[in-house]
Amino acid sequence: MASNMNAPAEIGSYMLQLGERARAAARLLARAETATKDRALAAIAAAIRRDAARLMAENAKDVAAARAAGEDEAFVDRLSLEAKSVEAMARGVEEVAQLPDPVGRISERRVRPSGIEVARMRVPLGVIGIIYESRPNVTADAAALCLKSGNACILRGGSESVRSNVAIARCVREGLASAGLPEDAVQVIETADRAAVGELLRMNQYVDIIVPRGGKSLVERIAAESRIPTLKHLDGVCHVYVDAAADFERALHIADNAKTQRYGTCNTMETLLVHRTLAAAYLPRIARILLDKGVELRGDEASRRLVPEMKPAAEEDWYAEYLAPILAVRIVANLEEAMEHIARYGSRHTDAIVTEDEAAAARFLREVDSSSVMVNASTRFADGFEYGLGAEIGISTDKLHARGPVGLEGLTSQKFVVFGHGEVRV
Repeated sequence: MASNMNAPAEIGSYMLQLGERARAAARLLARAETATKDRALAAIAAAIRRDAARLMAENAKDVAAARAAGEDEAFVDRLSLEAKSVEAMARGVEEVAQLPDPVGRISERRVRPSGIEVARMRVPLGVIGIIYESRPNVTADAAALCLKSGNACILRGGSESVRSNVAIARCVREGLASAGLPEDAVQVIETADRAAVGELLRMNQYVDIIVPRGGKSLVERIAAESRIPTLKHLDGVCHVYVDAAADFERALHIADNAKTQRYGTCNTMETLLVHRTLAAAYLPRIARILLDKGVELRGDEASRRLVPEMKPAAEEDWYAEYLAPILAVRIVANLEEAMEHIARYGSRHTDAIVTEDEAAAARFLREVDSSSVMVNASTRFADGFEYGLGAEIGISTDKLHARGPVGLEGLTSQKFVVFGHGEVRV
């Protein structure tokens, strides 16, 4: 098994073989019919259900190793598979099968003065390298999304979940083979050696894009080392700005949900900005709601005068992605100051305004440079499923090639196609 490799030369040779096989599989998968891909997805889901006991048994070995290594309970929870999470994996694969296939779709067809017709066609990216941590369900999710979008993929999960990932990949490869598609369209790196990641990041002759899914340190390393374009976000420093023209009760519900619906997600609010004309009435009310739920508040001086329970906010708090029941709070003079704060401290992930002023909402939408910008809605909606994408491979805060939640369409590109009738250029 690949995990027994030690020498760098062996790792390099192993990774090159994966790359060569993935590139060959990508050419075959790119021309596969939608019905064929959907049959493969159905077979994958069936294999996952059939092998649920085996998947959980392999996962139990990973969990035992994680506990022995001293990992905390939150880590173990992310790593663990149980019957309901295996069933959720299978359902997720089936849901991808129900999504419209973007590959081959022609749009923007128009006739030019010369007589030629110019259009754009959706095509797969090719080979996608996905590097992720802890959660074994990503193996099934990523494989399903890449398969439906016509891409081959090389998956590198964390060393802590290698047994689980390999077991899930066997179900995936069985499903591919049953539909007559190349098994090498989905390959899991089976070695836990970190050198394999370095090799993957240099394989630009085989891999077209890298998708990191994990903590900030992982994403930073990949962005720094990769010779291949990456589709990523580093931080989720998300803001809710309560404008002077906000509906008061709506603003309470939105801020509460944006912070407390889940603490550990990248689209959770980390900073609350409140217009000064509303602050005296609003801040004590929202503070009481959040404090009663165990949220620690860190505010500027003006906020702390209204809510004495707040701790003083330091400069680093405005940059912080807490992923915890902690919230930074600031009173701002106006919409302009709110947007300036977001531009300086934000991470271009998700930011929201609560207002009944259409002009203020329009300015916020136009001028806040984030991958998702919202009016009168919780930042927790920044999600592929909630956006109608069906599923997502991750969220991108980059401006090229995809931005925001990345679903099937984000895993494709466009090429120009031209339809002629014998025209020649003069």
